[in-house]
Amino acid sequence: MVDPRTAVVNSNGGWCWFQDERALVDPGSRRLLLGSVASVAGAEGDRRGGDVDLTIVDLDHLGEDPTGQGVDPTRPGAAPAATSGAATGPGVDPAARTVTLHPGLESDDHDNPALWHRDDGRWLAVYSRHKSDDRTRWRVSEVGDPTRWGPESTVDWRGLFDSPEQARELGGGRGVTYQNLHRLDGVLHCFVRAINDDPCYLVSHDDGDTWTFGGRLLTREKIGYVNGYARYASGNRFGTDDRLDLIITEHHPRDYGTSIWHGYLADGHLHRSDGTTVGELGRSLVEQAPRAEDLTCVFGHGSTWDGAVMTHAWTTDLRRFPDGTVVALLTARADDTLGTKTDRSVLDPIDHRFFRAVLPAGAEQWDVHQLAVAGPQLLPHEEDYTGLGTLDPEDPDALWLSTVLDPRDGTALPRHEIFHARTEDDGLSWTWAPVTEDSEVGNYRPIAVPGAHDLSVLTWYRGAMSSSQDYDAEVVVRVARR
Repeated sequence: MVDPRTAVVNSNGGWCWFQDERALVDPGSRRLLLGSVASVAGAEGDRRGGDVDLTIVDLDHLGEDPTGQGVDPTRPGAAPAATSGAATGPGVDPAARTVTLHPGLESDDHDNPALWHRDDGRWLAVYSRHKSDDRTRWRVSEVGDPTRWGPESTVDWRGLFDSPEQARELGGGRGVTYQNLHRLDGVLHCFVRAINDDPCYLVSHDDGDTWTFGGRLLTREKIGYVNGYARYASGNRFGTDDRLDLIITEHHPRDYGTSIWHGYLADGHLHRSDGTTVGELGRSLVEQAPRAEDLTCVFGHGSTWDGAVMTHAWTTDLRRFPDGTVVALLTARADDTLGTKTDRSVLDPIDHRFFRAVLPAGAEQWDVHQLAVAGPQLLPHEEDYTGLGTLDPEDPDALWLSTVLDPRDGTALPRHEIFHARTEDDGLSWTWAPVTEDSEVGNYRPIAVPGAHDLSVLTWYRGAMSSSQDYDAEVVVRVARR
């Protein structure tokens, strides 16, 4: 079998980067599950635009179709028909099947589902609209069959308030966004940006069949669009659920000079990196929650690196490994002149940089190194969007980046390409290898998928993007032996 193998698995899909896990591999069945949202600007956008999709990929047979003609639903072993909006057809690999969890929810990549593989063999998918309503939605699959799903259920966050006046006072009714699924101390948590646009969470004692309000995690007075952007990491993949790490900004980097802060949840409390207790978990609607600044500063707005001043940091990826090491990917602007100006109709290119931060097991301080140049903003009206990157979930010393500047020599590239990197000296130097080259379209937002310990599974989407709502992109999966 050819190694690596790369194939298109969905003709219309994209995702944001603040939901997890966005993709998982079931090691027993060797199937990849990958969530995405179809855009009105993509393939069959008039029919599929706004569909919240789930693509199921047989990794052992990916890339075997020599014709590239797509799935033949009559072939032996073909999956049952999708609930709606199946993304099959010319160019889609026959090892992939796409089912639609919610047709026409919203043409917006922020609506991407978070996935969880339950102990009973069922799958859980949780998703929401992008701040346009207050509902967290979820569906549960049949046992062992992620192509068949039960009915959609919802939590309406507006129901937490005693009155409309209380909702206004506490910042309710502003919409919810992003779902992140992790088990902590035996209880499944779903972290959501919700009340006052702060990180809050739901809890489930039945592995996602039902949900109740768990508490408010952090809060801050609103400045600009929303409050902090969080990434979460746990040891769930390795069978441990006694700690959950997070990194977060104070606000959106276009509205504020953001830094990156770290804390972790354990023993019913929120802690700083050094173990200092910040406060108890399970805060009610009316109890005051801590601020991001009560946590440990990982990367400071205004810090200097190689003679350049770094500002407007943003969270990109976070992983915790079996020995307790925590690794983060970050971005920041270098020598920025834009600041937080509200008129962003005409922008000069902004120099963005990638950073890697490591909290070794048992350490109290983060070790941070500049990683690579990310290039100018991805979109004119989103001055902090980059091609992004992803950490290898099986190897803390490896990662992938999407960039328009070759990290090997700084050469400008015609469009975003993906590079693999590995370090042998704790991040002081890196060996880079291209994953894509001479591409006709840009390659964005790679995800290194956890679950297949003997395989390296990478997915990304490639095409054209004009906004988070309008993109013409197809989803690609690459599989290689480790």
